[in-house]
Amino acid sequence: MGEGKARKWKLQSLRIPPSKLAILATEKQLQRLQRKAISRYFLCGSMLFALALISLFTGHVTSDIEWYSQRLVKRAFYSKLGSGQEKIDIWKSQSSKLYYGCSDRGPRFLRPARERLSNGYLLIATSGGLNQQRTGITDAVVVARILNATLVVPELDHHSFWKDNSDFLNIFDVDWFISSLSKDVTVVKRIPDKVMRSMEKPPYTMRVPRKSTPEFYIDQVLPILLRRRAVQLTKFDYRLTNRLDDELQKLRCRVNYHALRFTKPIWDLGHKIVKRMRRMSSRFIAVHLRFEPDMLAFSGCYYGGGDKERSELGAIRKRWATLPDLSPEGERKRGKCPLTPHEVGLMLKAIGFGNDSYLYIASGEIYGGEETLKPLKNLFPNFYTKEMLANEDLKPFLPFSSRLAAIDYIVCDESDVFVTNNNGNMAKILAGRRRYMGHKRTIRPNARKLSSLFLTRHEMDWKTFAKKVKSCQRGFMGEPEEMTIRAGRDEFYEFPSTCICRKRYRANCQNSNNTDMLHRPVAVEPESNRENDEVSSTNMCNASQAAESQLPD
Repeated sequence: MGEGKARKWKLQSLRIPPSKLAILATEKQLQRLQRKAISRYFLCGSMLFALALISLFTGHVTSDIEWYSQRLVKRAFYSKLGSGQEKIDIWKSQSSKLYYGCSDRGPRFLRPARERLSNGYLLIATSGGLNQQRTGITDAVVVARILNATLVVPELDHHSFWKDNSDFLNIFDVDWFISSLSKDVTVVKRIPDKVMRSMEKPPYTMRVPRKSTPEFYIDQVLPILLRRRAVQLTKFDYRLTNRLDDELQKLRCRVNYHALRFTKPIWDLGHKIVKRMRRMSSRFIAVHLRFEPDMLAFSGCYYGGGDKERSELGAIRKRWATLPDLSPEGERKRGKCPLTPHEVGLMLKAIGFGNDSYLYIASGEIYGGEETLKPLKNLFPNFYTKEMLANEDLKPFLPFSSRLAAIDYIVCDESDVFVTNNNGNMAKILAGRRRYMGHKRTIRPNARKLSSLFLTRHEMDWKTFAKKVKSCQRGFMGEPEEMTIRAGRDEFYEFPSTCICRKRYRANCQNSNNTDMLHRPVAVEPESNRENDEVSSTNMCNASQAAESQLPD
């Protein structure tokens, strides 16, 4: 091949437009372009592949690879959030002031039909613990709206693992629930006796599949409702799809964040505990440890307690007949195992919380008792629980696990920082609520990556370990920007993106400071107006644009 043909072939391989061929006047320019055509992402991938081979043959654990891969792959995303040099405020997200909860009805959202004009009565039997039942109640309101039905105040689960015989009115303010939803759904406390006597048959009982769509309810449930006048849906938890139109998603938010208000005794005691925490410290961390025997048994994980632990947790696990046999090591690698209290403490210390921080521990009976909690208390001696703070005030609530859970819910919601230890119902619902109520700092351990790191922490000094923990926790610190990444992929209750709007600022960024900025709240739907979000964000002042992206060293 001649020199001219070889050069022409090289130009074609680089896909240079003909209009720009004249620029390549010399062989030196051609070589420079060839070097630029080599993707730096290919180089990064090659480096990671080489590290993986080294790890494979030398026996090193994968935590180092994961750490370096995060630095290479995520750096581009986090550079968009700020300068890359600013340190994140571990107590409060600085960009949270740019967002607010928005769940108002749209102009086309019609008022519900009156009781006698509706398609019938919908009865709901919820399932599980307090927060699992909360999702069922919320979805029940939405399903009633879909069916144009009158909702009967949902029935709570009295037969689950927790054996709590509390009714709806013992936990939630039923009158507020009914009145606050009057423009959304007609709700009654019970089916009127006159209507019950007129029915030829009792309410039809059925169980719908999990994650059912509105079309399923219209096609399968509505005909029965019209024929029988009353339908009861049992085991009603997560029986409605995660994806709904915006108006129905906002109805979910109105129910979950506004209509479900705790009764006055629960509310009063919860806030009394919050005040007692505030007297000791202006800010505190609430940790939902979720290290109770039932959680550990359900997870299928193992924590080094030998035959005693296997026997005790195995006996509890048999209560769920449908649970498969799991590999404890496999579950831990997948990030499905709750961290131990000691590991939670190490994570908090590595992130940057000092041992003078005040911790409120939201938990039931910890597996292993005081011996399990001792390492966490050594790391954070300012350690408190509702039992320690409420004293005699707690006695009336002790026989009722759901009411105790409601008290923990209030304190966790009011805390400056909320730390979850698994991705269960309370963790998801509180994470979503805290986002809706102002993006208060919510930390969820990246258990999949942290698990391998904890296994090797004795092989490195504290500074290296802390740096890797911070790297693992990027994207798990409750920053508003996480909504953009995870919305639609995860549970709506954890990421209620439709109900969180972005403020639009109008200010001369060159001639004004942050305190003088004017803002006008405008609902920006993350899915449909993402381009508009990007345009509006470019007009914000530099101080507001810089959402801190780097944890402190």
